[in-house]
Amino acid sequence: MSVSLPDPLAVPPARGRRVPVPRHLADLAPDDRRRALAELGEPAYRAQQLSQHYFVRHTTDPAAMTDLPAASRAALVEALLPQLLTPVREAVCDNGDTIKTLWRGHDGVLIESVLMRYPQRATMCVSSQAGCGMACPFCATGQAGLTRNLSAAEIVAQVVAGARALARGQVPGGPGRVSNIVFMGMGEPLANYASVLRAVRRITDPVPDGLGISQRSVTISTVGLVPAIRRLTAEGLQVRLAVSLHAPDDKLRDELVPVNRRWKVAEVLGAAWDYAAATGRRVSVEYALIKDVNDQAWRADALAGLLAGRLVHVNLIPLNPTPGSRWTASEPGSMREFEARLADRGIPVTVRDTRGSQIDGACGQLAAPSLAPGARAPDTLQISARVP
Repeated sequence: MSVSLPDPLAVPPARGRRVPVPRHLADLAPDDRRRALAELGEPAYRAQQLSQHYFVRHTTDPAAMTDLPAASRAALVEALLPQLLTPVREAVCDNGDTIKTLWRGHDGVLIESVLMRYPQRATMCVSSQAGCGMACPFCATGQAGLTRNLSAAEIVAQVVAGARALARGQVPGGPGRVSNIVFMGMGEPLANYASVLRAVRRITDPVPDGLGISQRSVTISTVGLVPAIRRLTAEGLQVRLAVSLHAPDDKLRDELVPVNRRWKVAEVLGAAWDYAAATGRRVSVEYALIKDVNDQAWRADALAGLLAGRLVHVNLIPLNPTPGSRWTASEPGSMREFEARLADRGIPVTVRDTRGSQIDGACGQLAAPSLAPGARAPDTLQISARVP
């Protein structure tokens, strides 16, 4: 249902001292939830009832929780299921199959998430930070800078909203479920390690303790924070690691991915290969193709030399346009040659679908101010605000 909402963008983010994110059920492991209920004077089994409502039925409406005592429903929701994200606007394209949502946090920060429905799956692209501190010059999010980390529950709330929309048939194609999660929205996930790991646990915990999504259907992307990659390797998870490489040589990568000045290409890939060896999972190498910058044939050969014989898959991404960028996507012929040179060396490679680029929802385009008041979307898009 589409409704008119007061514009939360009119309320500026909190300044000065940070306002803590309210405690939420999704921040807590199952045992901690039971303790929290006991502290509220409720029987511990209420934790599973609340988990069932949130992770399975995707509701925080006290009136729908008929298995809870009427006198305590509202108090329990206020204590453990507070609303963390308020929907501000939606941008829809691809005949309704791609939906970008702009959210406002409790302190006024703005983030975006993208739901993408395909014939055989539905993928949620979630943000892990408000903004990003990695400062990659071709990425709109990186140019916005970092405002703050998101809590685990704020990350999970993005997934629950997508799951709710699919379950209720609000996305074309009839009722469905979220099958895949990619941490490729705003922020560097491994720079918010603790919250991201808790969110992954909640996303993959069996229902009703979590959303029950397979770890193998979760992808965590990084620009190459080597100590955090090694820490993730030790967790024993089966999530996929995606490394945003974008250049095979340190000289260019120092410019495109500034964190490369700290951890060079060889160190990043070395940590990635150790992750692949520990998990048996292919590493995804993300490579945004930028015209006359990193799309030369010799760089394709150099990349092939780094990856040959490894457990890897390369995603070539035509650079998505961002405001003020001096760079643009490679020409189709250059992309085809780059892809062919990798394939000729036996490296699995695909050119990624630029799903959502019309609504600034594709890779590298998420930057919440893009939907600020006064910004005008193309006339072919549907812009709405919907209460989830």
